[in-house]
Amino acid sequence: MEMGLWEWVLAVIAAVSVGLAKGGLSMVGVISVPLMALVMSPIQAAGMLLPVYIVSDLGGLIAYRKNFDRAVLVKLMPGAILGILLGWATSSFVSDKSVELVVGVIGLVFAMSALWKRRVEAAARRPDWLRGSLWGTISGYTSFVAHAGAAPYQVYAQPLRMSPLVYAGTTTIFFAVCNWVKLVPYAMLGQLSTENLKVAAILTIPALLSVQAGIWIVKRLSPTIFYKLITWMLLIVSIRLIWGGL
Repeated sequence: MEMGLWEWVLAVIAAVSVGLAKGGLSMVGVISVPLMALVMSPIQAAGMLLPVYIVSDLGGLIAYRKNFDRAVLVKLMPGAILGILLGWATSSFVSDKSVELVVGVIGLVFAMSALWKRRVEAAARRPDWLRGSLWGTISGYTSFVAHAGAAPYQVYAQPLRMSPLVYAGTTTIFFAVCNWVKLVPYAMLGQLSTENLKVAAILTIPALLSVQAGIWIVKRLSPTIFYKLITWMLLIVSIRLIWGGL
């Protein structure tokens, strides 16, 4: 498609949100596909942004290479890969709007529950296989369909009460692996067209600049403020997804 000024403005904003997400503000990235879906199909938007996600991952992986929780990743990744395969297998008959609606409802319920509590839980939940497999699968599936895996991921990861740096690093590694796994099915579905790749190459510039901004913010936020911020981001994005799904 020929992109006009409005399309480019939304695409750059989406790329900035991807960069901030890879810098550690994971929930910001959820708005990227919905933003671009205002002017193009969600499928084309997802295909266009996947290379931007992958290149932006490199900045986050370098910054957080020593800050991550191996146990969390081990319990999430098998389910995530299964979810991506399910997304690939069902891509021809599951609508984008239905996925948006489900992800939005999950995120909204979790965010409202977190905001309702008067205080942070004293004891952090330990990583476990059952929850990790469940939410990893949901996150992988929604990540494949619309790069919207952050909300299900956060439902599992936030109660673990990782420090902001470890949370950011674990999140970055988790979605970096997911994005590499998605490359093959996206290519087979024709979403990595030459046109999309040309636009993606331009969008990687604001995305990479925004990675540094995200890292700068995460390193200066206290854990309490950090978790309040991502919870409110989750709430706002979930409402947007529900609105789009309806």
